[in-house]
Amino acid sequence: MRVHKVRPDISALSDSLEVPGIGHLPVNAFVLHASQPVVVDTGLGLPDRNFLETLAAVLDPADVRWIWLTHPDRDHTGGIFDLLDAAPQARVVTTFAGAGIMSCERPLPLDRVHLLNPGQSLDVGDRTLTGFRPPLFDNPATVGFFDDRSGTCFSSDCFGGPMPAAELAQADDVREVPVEDLRAAQLLWASVDSPWVQVVDPVKFLDSFQPLRDGAPELILSTHLPAARGIAGTMMDTLGSAAGASPFVGPDQAALEQMLAGFEPAGGHPAVPS
Repeated sequence: MRVHKVRPDISALSDSLEVPGIGHLPVNAFVLHASQPVVVDTGLGLPDRNFLETLAAVLDPADVRWIWLTHPDRDHTGGIFDLLDAAPQARVVTTFAGAGIMSCERPLPLDRVHLLNPGQSLDVGDRTLTGFRPPLFDNPATVGFFDDRSGTCFSSDCFGGPMPAAELAQADDVREVPVEDLRAAQLLWASVDSPWVQVVDPVKFLDSFQPLRDGAPELILSTHLPAARGIAGTMMDTLGSAAGASPFVGPDQAALEQMLAGFEPAGGHPAVPS
């Protein structure tokens, strides 16, 4: 993971995951250095990631007061229980559905949960965070938020896009990516992560962008994109065109067998399916 400041009061804990045939998907968590510090998501749930150790590079985990879980998928919850153990004052901000989904694997302690729905706000001392439902999402518990002090929108999966290389996936600014490449990546991710967009009513879909337009964020921080400064309007235009897009179709069994045929396992013998 790469740790860097996107603003003086916001740190990014940037990671990525290579997805064959798609690219390198950014996977970000964030630290909002408010007077009551907020951690936004907790990274990948892979055994070689140590989220707590990475977090400690920018903030003593014991000082964390809030863990804003934008939704309970495994690329957002990797370090959540370790962080709860290390941060005795921290509470998890999620929805009723989010807490319920988490309980299917390992329940959140309910006395450490703060339920918040889109449209509701959380006072974290020196700023107010207001939840909203992003236009694109892959989980019914998704809640992003606007930070009224920094003018930043935390958009969860929305606006994500796979990058051609790991270095770009963990870049400081998404403007390092050519405009047309970014557009193609975001439309691809829309079809992968939110396949329902192919059947959505175009008018209602465009209406769902209104909270973002009203908020006019200078900075958008997505779980699956490098920091996006000053291009919110352009990115909204891109995603607004996704209604009716053809769904993503992944590799089938024949493609999988072809990939496995060229794979050299630890023993040195090609893995050829029978």
